[in-house]
Order: sequence, then C-alpha cells, then structure tokens
Amino acid sequence: MSSVRGLTNAGTAMMTEMTSLVRGQTSVEMTRDTRFGVRVIRLAATSVVALGLIWGFQFATLNTPAFVGVSLAAGWALMPVLLTASLRWPTARYGLALPSTLVGVGLVAICLTALPPDWGVSRVGWLMTTAGVLMGGVLGLWFWFRLAPVPRFLDDPFGPGRWTLVGVHIALIVVGLALIGLSALAHA
Repeated sequence: MSSVRGLTNAGTAMMTEMTSLVRGQTSVEMTRDTRFGVRVIRLAATSVVALGLIWGFQFATLNTPAFVGVSLAAGWALMPVLLTASLRWPTARYGLALPSTLVGVGLVAICLTALPPDWGVSRVGWLMTTAGVLMGGVLGLWFWFRLAPVPRFLDDPFGPGRWTLVGVHIALIVVGLALIGLSALAHA
C-alpha cells in the first residue's frame, strides 16, 4: 500500500511541477497587456494589407487550383478579425492558428503546383513570401502559445532578440511581395 501511496505522491508532485511550469510560461502575448495590444493592432492592420496582396497576386499572376484562392481569402478575412477580437478576449489568439494554417497551406500549394518554371524574380518572391509566412506561424506557435520553452533572451516581446526574428520574418514577406509585384509589372 505504501508503494501505491508513494506513486500517488510522486504523480502529484510531477503534476504540481508541470502546472507551475505552465503557469510560469504564461506569455504577455496571451494577456490584455496594453503594450502588447499596440502590437496586435499593428499586426491586424498589416495582415489586411499583406494577406490581401498575397491573395491578389495569386489571383492575378498564377494559375492555381480554386482551393488555393479560397484558402488565402479565408485566412485574409479571419486573421484581422481574430486579432481585433483578441484585444478584448486574449484567448481568441488561440484561434489564429486557423488563418495562419489557411494561408500557409495556400502558399505551400502555390510552391508545389503553380510557381513559374524559371528561377526568375516571381518564383524567388513567392518562395521568400512563403518562407516569411511560415516563419511567422512558427514564431507565433512558439512565442504566443509556448509549445516549446522560450529562452530568456527571446522571452521579452520588446527585446532585441525577439525583434531580430520578427524583422527577418517581415523582411522575407516584404521583399518577397515586392519581387512578385515587380515581376507582375514587368509582364503587364
């Protein structure tokens, strides 16, 4: 009987430790912190523009299966809505996995089925944009949802480590979209 009690106590101790680790890993990204709210507003506005450009370029320049356009459009519509709703209800940020997945799946489908055959500006632009969006999704899962431990130097959403990663994510998307746009203008 004492061995059963010992196992029960060990299990309770492990659950207590895991609970404290999870509670200790609650990120500012999942709270109503007003400093982070400004970033959420900026992200909502940026997603309207960037995801709209991705959908528009896909529609105007590529021959893709219908589900790609639907996936990109749904992600474009849902992302800013969920971000805005999350200002009042931070747990709505868990829902961001859906539009992120929709856009990611659409972009991966473009890369697998509809990229221009030559290694020109448009192809490189789509690959960079896809890499940037996928990087943003991974960073969101990691930093916001804490699916893996976040090192101390990356834990502060306003610190230089985090801004460096966010900067790379943004640069990939912005440069990628610029390349796609330049290619579209050159072929117009």
